[in-house]
Amino acid sequence: MNIFIIWLVMVIAWNFGYPEASPLEDVVVAVILSLFNLILKKYLKF
Repeated sequence: MNIFIIWLVMVIAWNFGYPEASPLEDVVVAVILSLFNLILKKYLKF
């Protein structure tokens, strides 16, 4: 659950930080952040 919250906070920060981003950019960033969270899960043992 902690990983999901980290991912959600980063996605919200992206959306508020770059409101002019296209929907494609939003999807690409969400996927990149998801991969980042998988890496965090592996190294932080969540």
